[in-house]
Amino acid sequence: MEYLLTLQKNLFAYTNMLDKINSLKEQIEALTAANAEAIEALRIKYLSKKGEISALFNDFRNVPNEQKREIGQKLNELKTLATDKINALREAFASNDTADAAIDLTRTAAPAEVGTRHPLSLVRQEIISIFSRLGFTVAEGPEVEDDWHVFGALNFADDHPARDMQDTFFIQRSPDVLLRTHTSSVQSRVMEHAQPPIRIVCPGRVYRNEAISYRAHCFFHQVEGLYIDKNVSFTDLKQALLYFAREMFGPETQIRLRPSYFPFTEPSAEMDISCDLCGGKGCNFCKHTGWVEILGCGMVDPNVLEACGIDSKVYSGYAFGMGVERIANLKYRVKDLRMFSENDVRFLDEFKPAH
Repeated sequence: MEYLLTLQKNLFAYTNMLDKINSLKEQIEALTAANAEAIEALRIKYLSKKGEISALFNDFRNVPNEQKREIGQKLNELKTLATDKINALREAFASNDTADAAIDLTRTAAPAEVGTRHPLSLVRQEIISIFSRLGFTVAEGPEVEDDWHVFGALNFADDHPARDMQDTFFIQRSPDVLLRTHTSSVQSRVMEHAQPPIRIVCPGRVYRNEAISYRAHCFFHQVEGLYIDKNVSFTDLKQALLYFAREMFGPETQIRLRPSYFPFTEPSAEMDISCDLCGGKGCNFCKHTGWVEILGCGMVDPNVLEACGIDSKVYSGYAFGMGVERIANLKYRVKDLRMFSENDVRFLDEFKPAH
C-alpha cells in the first residue's frame, strides 16, 4: 500500500511539473512589451531569483529520480527560451528607439543646405593628387618646430634675415623653438630618418610675422616637394614641374625658369607659367608680361644632404615649394587673400560643386 502511494505521489509531481513547464512555455512564446520598463518587468517575473522559472528549479528536487533527466532538460530549454525571447524584445525596442531618435523634430521643413570643401582644401588635394601620379607620397610634420629643422639643417646662415623676429614667430623664453616658416622642416626630418630614394610632398600650414593685407597673411599654406636619388638632374625637375603646370592649369600652359637664390638649393630658380587669361600676350593680371610666378625650386644643396646624413657624392635631388593660396588665386581669381580665412558663407558658397 505504501509503495502505491509513493508511485502516485511521484507521478503527480512529474505531471504537475510538466504542466507548469508547458504553461510557462506558452506564456513566454506570446510575450510582448511596449517599452523598456515592460521588458524589465518580464525579466524579473520569469528570470529573476524569485521568478517563476527559478521557482520551478526549486521544485525540481521533488521530481522522481527516474524523470530528473527529462525534466531538467525541459527546464533548461524553458530558461533558454525565456532569455532569448526577452533579449529579442529588448533588441527590437532598441532598434525602434534608435530610429525614432534619428528623427530630429526640431529640423526645419525646408531642404538643408549642402556645404562644400574649402577652396584651399580643394587646391591642396589637387596638387597632392597630381604629384602622387608621379610617385610622390605625402609626409607631414609638427607646426611647432626647433631651429635646427627649420633653419640649421637647411643651410641657413646664423645671420640669415629669415631668423629675425620680423619674419619668424619664436616661442617665448625658448629661442630655439618656433612656429615653422616653411614645410621644408618636414623634408629635413624625413632626410634624417630615411635613406634615398626619397620622393615626398609636404603639405601644411606655416607662419610668418607679416602684416595682414589683401596680399599677405601671418599664416598660409604650402606644398613642398623633395626627390632624392642617384643621378637626379635639373632636367628631371623641369619635366616634373611642366607636368604639374599642365595638369593644374591646362595642357597649353608653358613654363619658364628664372635664376634665383634659396639657401637650401643650388642652383635655384623661380618658375612662371604663361598667363591663361591673355594667352601670354599681356594683361593687367600678369602685369603685361605674359607670365605669372607660381613657385620656387632648385637642386638640393650638397650641404643640406650632408647635414641630414645623406652622402652628396652618391645622391642628388631637387626640391620645390608653392603657396596653396597663390595657386588658388590663379585658379579661382581671388583678389583678397584674407577671404580664405574669414569664413564668409557667401564666399564659400561659390565653390559648391555643380549638380
